[in-house]
Amino acid sequence: MKLVLQEFLSLDGVSQGPGSPVEDTSDGFTRGGWFVPYLDEEFDRVAADWLGEADAFLFGRRTYQNFARDWPTMTDHPSAPILNGRPKYVASHTLTEADPGWDPTTILSGDVPAQVAELKRQRSGRELQVHGSARLAQSLLAAGLIDELRLVIAPVVVGQGRRLFPDGGAPAGLRPVSQRTTPGGLSVHVFESAGLPEYGTYGAGA
Repeated sequence: MKLVLQEFLSLDGVSQGPGSPVEDTSDGFTRGGWFVPYLDEEFDRVAADWLGEADAFLFGRRTYQNFARDWPTMTDHPSAPILNGRPKYVASHTLTEADPGWDPTTILSGDVPAQVAELKRQRSGRELQVHGSARLAQSLLAAGLIDELRLVIAPVVVGQGRRLFPDGGAPAGLRPVSQRTTPGGLSVHVFESAGLPEYGTYGAGA
């Protein structure tokens, strides 16, 4: 099963709270909802196509709790049958039981990267998708487990907030697969993982 990371980013790399001012206010973050003004019908179609490729989902605790709160009530949304019905996994060292209103869900704790690697080997199917969950994504990138990254970049500088690629993060090489820009201004990039980055020297003496 292919492990795919889908992440909304600002131009300065912020991934925290894209969908609402109250989505994630941890660490005093006050600028949530920065992604919403750029949504359009074309991106809705792209996101729906991506979602249709998922056979299971993997979340960090915070994203899982937000989704488990909201999606069971959004039964009229076209994506609801996929998110509500397909298997879900949540990486957490604090949760002891899954939300009973959002089954089927399995909690992963302890050595999460090792469990995700085993999950990729054991599960048949198309994609295990990670939505948001930046801290989890960072650990999976460092472990070399992400097969594909889908990064949707909004034309805005947020200026504060948690970033997907923080200083001191693990290096990673990427191979571009596709790029498009929606009418609303979102830049949609798809990359394949390509191992460690390569380095060189620019100039006539290279």
